[in-house]
Amino acid sequence: MTQTPLQDSAATAVPTPPAAKKIPSERLHHGDTFVDNYEWLRDKESAEVVEHLKAENAYQEAVTAHQEPLREAIFQEIKGRTQETDLSVPHRKDGWWYFSRSAEGKEYGIQCRVRAADTGDKIADWTPPAVQPGVGIPGEEVLLDGNIEAEGKPFFSVGGSAVTVDGNLYAYAVDNSGDERFTLRIKDLRTGELLPDVIENIFYGVAFSPDGTRIFYTVVDDSWRPYQVKAHTLGTPVAEDVVIYQEDDAAMWLGFELSSDRRYLVLGIGCSEYSETRLLRFDDPAQELTTVISRNDRVLYEAEPFLLTGPDGTASERILLTHNRGAINSMVSLADPAELARPLSEQDWVTVVGHSDDVRVNGAGVTSTHLIVSIRKDTIERVQVIGLHGLGTPAQEAPVEPAFDEELYTAGVGGSDYEAPVIRLGYTSYFTPSRIYDFVLPTPEVPAGELLLRKESPVLGGYDGSDYVATREWATAADGTRIPLSVLRHKAVKQDSTAAGLVYGYGSYEMSMDPGFGIARLSLLDRGVVFVIAHIRGGGELGRHWYENGKKLTKKNTFTDFVDATDWLAASGWVDPARIAALGGSAGGLLMGAVANMAPEKYAAIVAQVPFVDPLTSILDPELPLSALEWEEWGNPITDPGVYEYMKSYSPYENVRPAAYPKIAAVTSFNDTRVLYVEPAKWVQELRNKTTGTEPIVMKIEMDGGHGGASGRYVQWRERAWDYAFIADSLGATELLPGAGLK
Repeated sequence: MTQTPLQDSAATAVPTPPAAKKIPSERLHHGDTFVDNYEWLRDKESAEVVEHLKAENAYQEAVTAHQEPLREAIFQEIKGRTQETDLSVPHRKDGWWYFSRSAEGKEYGIQCRVRAADTGDKIADWTPPAVQPGVGIPGEEVLLDGNIEAEGKPFFSVGGSAVTVDGNLYAYAVDNSGDERFTLRIKDLRTGELLPDVIENIFYGVAFSPDGTRIFYTVVDDSWRPYQVKAHTLGTPVAEDVVIYQEDDAAMWLGFELSSDRRYLVLGIGCSEYSETRLLRFDDPAQELTTVISRNDRVLYEAEPFLLTGPDGTASERILLTHNRGAINSMVSLADPAELARPLSEQDWVTVVGHSDDVRVNGAGVTSTHLIVSIRKDTIERVQVIGLHGLGTPAQEAPVEPAFDEELYTAGVGGSDYEAPVIRLGYTSYFTPSRIYDFVLPTPEVPAGELLLRKESPVLGGYDGSDYVATREWATAADGTRIPLSVLRHKAVKQDSTAAGLVYGYGSYEMSMDPGFGIARLSLLDRGVVFVIAHIRGGGELGRHWYENGKKLTKKNTFTDFVDATDWLAASGWVDPARIAALGGSAGGLLMGAVANMAPEKYAAIVAQVPFVDPLTSILDPELPLSALEWEEWGNPITDPGVYEYMKSYSPYENVRPAAYPKIAAVTSFNDTRVLYVEPAKWVQELRNKTTGTEPIVMKIEMDGGHGGASGRYVQWRERAWDYAFIADSLGATELLPGAGLK
């Protein structure tokens, strides 16, 4: 590596960015040769690479040093609005209430529980105990103190936990490096002692068998794909753990959960286009897996086995299917397990929730009395419940939907227990802090159910939601498509074309950028920044078509939609067109790289968080983490020359061109296993080589973090403050509006 030291002789001197040496390597596919000068930066074991990354950090620190007071101010605003000593609403599982506490000055949560009562009054028994921040209650037990677990460790994250039905054993999985490989330990809650059973290198998610004798977990392969579900029998050597199922298709993801009634282990295998569910019944002596619908039928579905009581009082085995068979936006059906033995075309399913072009069915589950359905309508995520009595017959009850009074909000199931008379709902909007409700399920006496507010997350510092405005606007794409936008601003901002603006987007994997409250975002709004969330194609906001029109060979719609959203903002009268920035992370970081190449003149600054900016190189190598799983999203450039050519035409790294690029910050982590640090490291080198402008291009790398950055909450607040200070400084929006800010 060659590098010029930072100039420090004069106050006006501009630091010189680190220049990585060029070592050309050729990538040859489909007759096309791409010469990559910086592929050598992939070797994270190389001392030279590490020194280069440290030099990148030193450069960005020098370039952004003047932003430090603003970063500190934003950090203090985040901190000042956050109730640091707080707790979650207790949720009941079996005979205990579980909750977490946070404490001022502590980075991590503390997991606790207290015993529940059974009085015979089901509503009372499912009413959470009154718990106060910082105040213990009689009988409270600490399951896991993350602050103690994290002592002396560079990183700390919990990737799953589980408790046996009898409440005696607690399993938890911890990652201390950020690479999303976890160590599983089991604590005897009666004694506080750890069992000798320790399982290394597992993936997210753990669950005990109902009898508490076994624990299930997932293992990833060399490319970081979850491919095995294993069972460990307590007290036996880990080397003897049984592989319940192994998925050998490199393009398929594997996971598991227990059915709602805990009679089955449910294995989910799939990609974004089709799936397969396999069931293991715990009381089956043979312990054999059965397949619900084969992947060969190319149906995208989820399956939930449960017992449905008929009019005669007899309980019959049924499979609840949320599927896209003849229904692009998905629907919900009931199937008799006997039907599943026949060819799919001959199977007779009963429709429970029919297909609609206007409503996307996201998923469905059951309690002992109700079907719970998650839907998306008019871009908004909602919850509906239907009584099981008469389900799938002409006597089926009409759906009941909890009613909320805001236009733009998000309501989702936050948890349910099979025998509970309530379901837990999470609710939020752009300016309503997170709320936790218990929704009392409808009964003949209360047919509409009842919403019980359990908690609204406190926001300190004199926060008043009426100081801000959120509106739904629409941009028009070149092909006439209307693109929904969420436009957020402080009410003091005037529509006189002088404000600063920020456009945020993601647009991949059918993920929706739903309304949600964010304390950190207030620091930008309070400085007069108009914050636009562009719900671009490739996301899921307007149903499955919206997603499919922004993936594979229509992926460029995602990028052009974002530019069209930017044009809407520039012409809206709210902002000065010369004061617009762009922000996106991961696949949204690819978006940032693409729009930087397409329309660099439209942005004063771009922040790309853990950016997927060298997608073709990554997806062409199935040995790299998670690459094969991406073929269903982007196409397979290994086997398809058309996909290769299309991806090459938009890959940010390969399309950097001579242009006056704006200020760009690439923010990444050394141990990220989803988007490797090498992608932004190569990208910033090429940007510096090609830019005809004078704006700095920096890379900030967290040397101890993973895909989500560092792990502690204060560290995460400082990371967000860094991003927002970079944006606000670049837009000349560093001063608070009159009367805005902490009070």
